[in-house]
Order: sequence, then structure tokens, then C-alpha cells
Amino acid sequence: MLSHVSLGTNDAARAAAFYDPVLAVLGMRKICERDGSVDYGTAMTVFSLEKPSDGRPASVGNGVHIAFWAGTRTMVDEFYRVALANGGSDAGPPGLRPEYDAHYYGAFVRDPDGNKIEAVCFQAE
Repeated sequence: MLSHVSLGTNDAARAAAFYDPVLAVLGMRKICERDGSVDYGTAMTVFSLEKPSDGRPASVGNGVHIAFWAGTRTMVDEFYRVALANGGSDAGPPGLRPEYDAHYYGAFVRDPDGNKIEAVCFQAE
């Protein structure tokens, strides 16, 4: 079981301007900011944006992506819309992905740093 997930960013303010509205769609909020890092969650940190600890610029890992749980297909659609409206780029529009599961409904975007994120639900229509 995961405790939390962190992504590197070279510009925490820009990343927060993207993630604040996008994660709000999924019921998460900013819960802490410190030393160029931003934490999101509900009552505890489940997702954070951080400067790399080695001092080198953050870079996107090949093949890495993070999927956030969405309760409904409407939330997936809204996640995608809000992400694109706030500087994200398309990496796969909302829709069924039956190759994963008959009810797998997801949307993929890249954040302003190029990280691939997704919202997914398994709600039957």
C-alpha cells in the first residue's frame, strides 16, 4: 500500500497553479507548502510536488505516470477539462479503455513539467 507519491518540479508556483484546480476536482486540496514543496491530500499528504533533493533540475521519467482515483466518469471528464484549461496538455482524452477492464474510464494529461497523470474510475455507465 502506498503512503504518498511525489513528483519533481522546477517551478513549484507554476505546478501549484496547475494542480490546485485539477486535484480539487478529485476532492483533494493543498494542505502544506514548505521550501518550494507543495503537498495535497484530504487529511494527510497523498501527493506532493518537490524540488529534487540532489539539486539537479527535475526531469520527466520515461514511462512514469500517476493515476488518481475518480469516483465518477463525470469527475474524469472534469479532471481532463480543468487540466487542459490550466496549462496541461492532452495525453489521451476521457473514454473507456476496455483493454484494461470493461468499465475502465480514464483521461490522461501532462502537467506543465511534462509528468503524465491520469484520472480513472471503474463506474459502469
